[in-house]
Parts: sequence; structure tokens; C-alpha cells
Amino acid sequence: MDLSAIQTFTSPVILFFVLGLLAAFARSDLAIPEAIAKGLSLYLMAAIGLKGGVAVSKSGIDSTVLAALAAGIAASFLLPFVAYGVLKGFAKLSRINAGAVAAHYGSVSVVTFVTAVEVFELQGKPPGGYMVAVMAAMETPAILTGLLLARGLGSDTGQSKSKLLHEVFFNASVVLLLGAFAIGIIGGPNKFAEVSPFFEAGFKGALCIFLLDMGLIAARRIMDARSLTWRLVAVAVLLPLVNGAIGTTLGAAIGLDVGSAAALGVLCASASYIAVPAAMRLALPEADPGIYLTMSLSVTFPFNVLINIGLIGALSSMLAGGGTG
Repeated sequence: MDLSAIQTFTSPVILFFVLGLLAAFARSDLAIPEAIAKGLSLYLMAAIGLKGGVAVSKSGIDSTVLAALAAGIAASFLLPFVAYGVLKGFAKLSRINAGAVAAHYGSVSVVTFVTAVEVFELQGKPPGGYMVAVMAAMETPAILTGLLLARGLGSDTGQSKSKLLHEVFFNASVVLLLGAFAIGIIGGPNKFAEVSPFFEAGFKGALCIFLLDMGLIAARRIMDARSLTWRLVAVAVLLPLVNGAIGTTLGAAIGLDVGSAAALGVLCASASYIAVPAAMRLALPEADPGIYLTMSLSVTFPFNVLINIGLIGALSSMLAGGGTG
């Protein structure tokens, strides 16, 4: 095992997630109150958005930033088509369920991204701050693709379309990430210094407790799962591997540095378990959340955190090692 792998698995961020998994599998009564978990989630999204905006205010918006945004949006639109084909063919899901699950595997997980950023920074290859904007831009396109695959938007009434679009574009994570990102750009590093003690000093500690909670939730959902077949588990591992490789290769091809190419790979590999499930409950109530939520949260999320982030980082070092750094 190389040094970067050792650093990954000895990081407190990763170890707290493992602790949550182990505690749940041991049927411990350890739990994080829901209000605290929600507060930590809001704090993490505000912090990552704000710091990303400050980073962009320093570097400016150039062709690299625009290329990364275009690549991320295109990937979010197109990756669900790959997932849909696999889910319909190999996993034998219905059209509705395949479309709902496919939407998750084109959208992104904020927590997976934040965890990856911490890991890559520990390894000395921090992603560019603009990747926060890429992450926010990738949440929505996959939802639209998934709905088109499931049944087409034309079957919805005007009222349901309006509710869906509001859910897609104004859900809490999108509003907070983009809002904090804009505040970071407007305020810049000088104004950020006034609030940096709060957003810098407590960030890693908050992430540790949040991942402890995510470990508990993921393991308990696995133990309670009823709809999960071995084919679905295989797909929930295969898709992040393939999507992560596609995203990392794409990032290297458009000239991103090692950390940013790896971050794009992680975004493509991650699967939403917050924004997309909310949209699916509204737009596809007949789809089975026992399938799409269990796959994204209880299989793909742990696989990415424990294994795939490290694999993507290694692939990025191979492909983008000669980039701008």
C-alpha cells in the first residue's frame, strides 16, 4: 500500500465514517440527533461554497473554469443514459425505477465531494476552488435526464412541472452552495478573513461528526434493506468505478490539474442521496425509494468514501500528472 493510501485510511474523516458503520453493524444505540445532523449539513455546504468562491475570487474565471463547468454539466446530462441501460438490461429494473435510479448516478453527493477534497488536500493535490461551482451545476441536469428516461416530462401537468422545477433549482443544497459561492466571490479573501475562524477551524471536526452519522445511517439502511438484489449491489459498485474513470479522464483531457481532475472524477462517481430523492418523491412517486436510496446511500456512498476516492486520486495522478498542477 502506497503512502497516499495509508494517508487516506488513517484520516480521522474516513475513520469516523468507519466507526459509524461498525457501531451500526454492532447494533449500538449511538445516534446523532437529527437537528444536529441537519445543522452540520448546512454548515458544511456553506463552508465549502464560501471557500470555493473565495478561491475563484483570487484566481478569476478563465477558460479552464469554463471548460470544467461545461464538462461537468455534459457529464451530468449524459451519465444517466449509461446507468439506465445497465439498470434496464443487467439489473432488470422497470422503466420507472431504472429512470429514477439513473438520475441519482448522474447527479452528485456533496458529502462525497467534501470528503474527497479533504483527502486530496492531505495528499498534496487540492482541487481548484471553482470545482464547487461545477458540483452545484451537476446536481440538476441528471434529474431532467432521469425523468425523460422514466416517462418523459410531457406526461406531467403544468402544476406538477412547476413544483418539480422549483424542487430542482431551489432545493436547499443548490441555494446554499451557490449563494455561499457568490458571497465568497463578492467578499474575497479580505472579507472572508472576518469569518474564517468559524468556517476554517471547525470544518474538519464538523465533517468527522457528520460522517459518523452517515456511517450509522448507511449501515442501518443496509441491514433493513428488502429490495436490494446482488445485481443492484453490483451496479451500485460498477457505476461509480466507470463514471469515476470517465470523469477523471475527461478532466485530464481538458487540462485540469491533478486535484481538479480527480474532483471531477469523484463528482461523476458520486450518487445523490439528498436532492435527487426529494425530486423523485415529487416527480416519480411510483418509483421504489427502497431501491434508489439504498443503492446510492448504503452501497455507492461507502464504496466511494472507503475505496473509490483513493482509486480516482491515483488515476488522476497518472493521467493529469503533467498538467498545470
